[in-house]
Amino acid sequence: PVVLLPGQEYEQPGSGRTPFVTTTPKEQAQGYADRIGDALKDATEADGKYARTLGKLITVADLSVTKEDWSDAEQDRGDVKKTVGDHLRGIPEDKSPKENAAWWKSLSKEERAEYISLYPAAVGKLDGLPAEDRDEANRVWFNEQRAKYQTELDNLPPEPKPKYMAAGRVMVLNPEWTEWDKHKKHLQSSLNGMKRIQMRFDDTGKVDAFDNTRPSGYKPTGSGLPPAYLLDFDPEKNGRAIIANGNPDTADHTAVMVGGTNGTLGGINKPVIAGTNLWQAASAMPGEPKVSTITWHGYDAPQSFFPEAIKDKYADKGGPDLNQFLSGLHVSHAPSANDHLSVQAQSYGTVVVGSAARQGTLEADDVMLSGSPGVQVGRAKDLDVPEGHVWNQKAEGDWVPKWGAPTHGHHEGLTQFITPSDPIFGAKQMATDTHGHGNYWLAGSESLENQARVVVGRYDEVRLK
Repeated sequence: PVVLLPGQEYEQPGSGRTPFVTTTPKEQAQGYADRIGDALKDATEADGKYARTLGKLITVADLSVTKEDWSDAEQDRGDVKKTVGDHLRGIPEDKSPKENAAWWKSLSKEERAEYISLYPAAVGKLDGLPAEDRDEANRVWFNEQRAKYQTELDNLPPEPKPKYMAAGRVMVLNPEWTEWDKHKKHLQSSLNGMKRIQMRFDDTGKVDAFDNTRPSGYKPTGSGLPPAYLLDFDPEKNGRAIIANGNPDTADHTAVMVGGTNGTLGGINKPVIAGTNLWQAASAMPGEPKVSTITWHGYDAPQSFFPEAIKDKYADKGGPDLNQFLSGLHVSHAPSANDHLSVQAQSYGTVVVGSAARQGTLEADDVMLSGSPGVQVGRAKDLDVPEGHVWNQKAEGDWVPKWGAPTHGHHEGLTQFITPSDPIFGAKQMATDTHGHGNYWLAGSESLENQARVVVGRYDEVRLK
């Protein structure tokens, strides 16, 4: 697809590459932004890949693409769909990762570029596709949605008056104000999350990336952060994002990290830090193993400990999505690399993992559970991994395993609720030196180092309780 700007001339197919003629440097920059569908061809000349940052691609006169430019690009793409999109074959829906991969491989390079250009959100969600292609599509969608949300916030109507109104003898919130306030907070929260994701993109290559969990005086070890891959993105409702540190398709060891209650796009900061901390700890292990860690915020998490987090419905809905994602990682993985996959889950995320295993097959080699309230099943063998490859952490001061057991523990009799912390469950109990429910990824801690040892398969070095 070719999107023409004022001053551009269209060259008929078959005459070679389709040039765009611009009269100003600004139009040249905009031309690059609008022609993202040709990124796999055109960006090779500019940056080797349509880049980890758009600024690398557009270097003319130190120009950058604004939110208005991205909004225009999204609108232009919609216009192109109406005229050239009909000839494209349907994007798979509700297909297996193997079927998705087969469809993608059946396309020509040019067709793939067209799909990424015209349907970035749909392509970016397809499990089984190469991480680089999913990232390519999701970066387009990410930038456009960030522009859209910022534009909406900038043009939000004035606050409705009054905030309160009379209802009989009492004052209640004005429904119009309530709706306005809800929309404003959603825009602000989502934009905060997108800002944090962009920060992770920009932190590539840094050793000491922003991390407010580091103890005073702690010196990070390992290499600078690898490129990030955006494997899914959706800002609607509570928001979703899947962010990989390093390419999971070529990594020898991949860890998928599943978070718990209160997971939102606006709160993505701490899960991102956990992912980068685990990557640095695992990558610093002897032999410099090739590692990818993935922050999997890919389900609708409960937003409160009570009443939402006591319900299984969030885990039961998210479990199959996790299974699909893990299966997709195996499908897209390079045959030349070792394919060791572990799942690390915390809090309600462990319920999601247990539900995934209960409802299907959890395609992992190791499962690590931190601060688990229970996993719906009563024995480690029910989590689908080989015997001896279920690992559990319970830190001092973590109240969730005890208080969550009656809800999510496996019921045996009227009063016994089995969780991974119980000996009868059969998990290996890893030593922890952190305190509380949310500090299992504190940089430099034994809690984190033990996880890193499992990630790279150095099982004999894991310190147990």
